[in-house]
Amino acid sequence: MKTISFAVPCYNSAAYMDKCIESLLRCGDDIEIILVNDGSQKDDTSEKAHEWEVKYPGIIRAIDQENRGHGGAVNHGLAEATGLYFKVVDSDDWLDDMAMLRVMNYLRRQVERKDPTDLVVANYVYEKVHENASIVMNYRNVFPVGEEFTWDEVGHFRQSQYLLMHSVIYRTQLLKDCGLQLPEHCFYVDNIFVYVPLPHVRTLYYLDADMYRYFIGREDQSVNEKVMLSRVDQQLRITKVMIDAVDPIEDVPQPKLAHYMENYLSMMMCICSVFLRMGGTEEDERKRADIWDYLRARDERLYRHVRRSVLNMGTNLPTKAGRKLGLGGYHIAQKIFKFN
Repeated sequence: MKTISFAVPCYNSAAYMDKCIESLLRCGDDIEIILVNDGSQKDDTSEKAHEWEVKYPGIIRAIDQENRGHGGAVNHGLAEATGLYFKVVDSDDWLDDMAMLRVMNYLRRQVERKDPTDLVVANYVYEKVHENASIVMNYRNVFPVGEEFTWDEVGHFRQSQYLLMHSVIYRTQLLKDCGLQLPEHCFYVDNIFVYVPLPHVRTLYYLDADMYRYFIGREDQSVNEKVMLSRVDQQLRITKVMIDAVDPIEDVPQPKLAHYMENYLSMMMCICSVFLRMGGTEEDERKRADIWDYLRARDERLYRHVRRSVLNMGTNLPTKAGRKLGLGGYHIAQKIFKFN
């Protein structure tokens, strides 16, 4: 068995995918790298992926699929994965060599265990290339360092701290057993990836190492402000999937995990409200009311908790003054959630 499967969704990424692949190859020979070409047409992504496969047989696999979006590429990678662990690495990002030495040492020890750790977490770094700045996101105040633990031992997440796809490595079979399937042809599916499986996680391990390097700054990125405004319907779709998938109050018996998941859902609802308030049309206001009605229909008590959260109290006040306050909240949300 391979220690870990890296799934790399590739879409017209020939210009920058080499750096990503090279960083994964340095993790060792006991890995597999699944390059999923998601219907690229503008460049030679497919050809480049297959060249890598020929160069590293037994380690790299190149898979071509019709365009299904980021979620479809992750789904395909997970279906093909044979490693004990599974990690998604976007083709414009990369992993840090020194951090991965520590991560891989821990993962290799799990191969010999009867009950390997379910979820391994490490730090990620925003590489704001155009600003020549790196911002490290760590979890030192949240998780015990260097020991296996459970949700009962988790500390308090700050408002800016969430588990992102960049920071997590799941046990592969856990994802398959919980039936994880991400929506296709939709952005922001990473929120589902780091939310829906959590109630199935029993054991965790945190390495205080800056593992994932997240490139941010391209004009076409899904976290760009203008792009987010144009894709608010997809943000709404993902949020509804999360509402349907897990009710933190009813479905999650671990209190600290339930609290974290409720806060995460509050963050998603805040982003939906803020961007719909930025749109400002009657249709946007109808959509904002609809997403809150959707949550209320799922669980009245959860609706009240989320609606009264610090994140959402100001963004949903009625009248023009409320809208102005909501737009002011955008700049706060921008700093908290780092979406551009």
